[in-house]
Amino acid sequence: MQGSTTESKTIRAERFAPPDHLLPLSPQNDPWDPIRSLQRYGRHTLTSVEFTVTHLCNMRCEHCAVGDSLAMTEAPHLPIDLMLRRLDEVEHLETISLTGGEPTFREETVRNIIVPLLRYARSRGIRTQLNSNVTLDYSRYEQIAPYLDVMHISFNYTAPEDFHEVGFARSPRAVGTAASAKLYERMIENARRLSQEGLFVSAESMINFRTYNKISDIHKLIVEMGCRRHEVHPMYPSSFASDLPMIARDQMLEAISRLLDDRSPDVWMLFGTLPFYACGDNPRERELLARLNREPNVTVRNDPDGRNRVNVNLFTGDVYVTDFAAIPSFGNVKEERLDDVFERWQNHPLQARVNCHCPAAGCCGPNLLVSDMYYRDVDFTRRRALL
Repeated sequence: MQGSTTESKTIRAERFAPPDHLLPLSPQNDPWDPIRSLQRYGRHTLTSVEFTVTHLCNMRCEHCAVGDSLAMTEAPHLPIDLMLRRLDEVEHLETISLTGGEPTFREETVRNIIVPLLRYARSRGIRTQLNSNVTLDYSRYEQIAPYLDVMHISFNYTAPEDFHEVGFARSPRAVGTAASAKLYERMIENARRLSQEGLFVSAESMINFRTYNKISDIHKLIVEMGCRRHEVHPMYPSSFASDLPMIARDQMLEAISRLLDDRSPDVWMLFGTLPFYACGDNPRERELLARLNREPNVTVRNDPDGRNRVNVNLFTGDVYVTDFAAIPSFGNVKEERLDDVFERWQNHPLQARVNCHCPAAGCCGPNLLVSDMYYRDVDFTRRRALL
């Protein structure tokens, strides 16, 4: 009987496993980090394409980076054949990400857009990620999971009350606590079930005024859900979240240090968009970066946007180079190759402002938002790591 149980667990864990010829995702293999392509090609190169596949969502999180673009109705998508043709043209493509809104909000989008893009990526050996709140019926995710590499969820809660307060802060309709509690439980159950069946589930938490003093408790719940990775990013006052209170850099530092003390060593911790740099003049921040570099199963990812990734709006065809700065579209897939749009951005003065690379620290410098917030008068190309 015990052997039968063990065998069923093994079959379940392999259900959504990636093909054997792809290297497993790990702290040593993160194809979304632009440092990889920079080291390989000697310059920033387009290796990642993100698609906005919907502007619909069943939630209205207060920190949402694209909250201003969410809608109640949706225009038709561009032809999927056009998208696949544009992807064929990207010479060094390694990853595809799908985002929204909630990408799985409509089954039609899952069937006609998401699954074809994921199947294309799988046939080409390209890694994929879907950004979802996983609060809908499990059947939505079951259709996607066999072709998906990373299910990326946002998780900033310790209880249903947190979920209600954060997740429906700007909802156009009143959402009762009982209804939101059901979604909270479904989210946890879906994430746990996807993890049990072999999918790589990565939970992202924001360090902000609500979470900085309970980030370790959030981490414990993420571990209990079976997530293989916990991503942690400071929240910046961008777009929809521009009016939210900010915490000080010292509070960010203390929250990260506390999390490193309390974390599960078996779960990959990925930190991103940190405002701390090895060339900085704050010894406590440099000490934290040194610790992050020493800790096993911990990585600091450089920001992909505009460095090795562009975002394509699947309704208009507009191509954007960053989510975090108010930069208009740089081109449109109806008329241009994505490599050409990316190349134009590489030659733009705004990109030149933050286009630094420190091989000693494995760092690509700040993105435009972090630069404008903390380093407006700093020329990173003239600084050196203090290691």
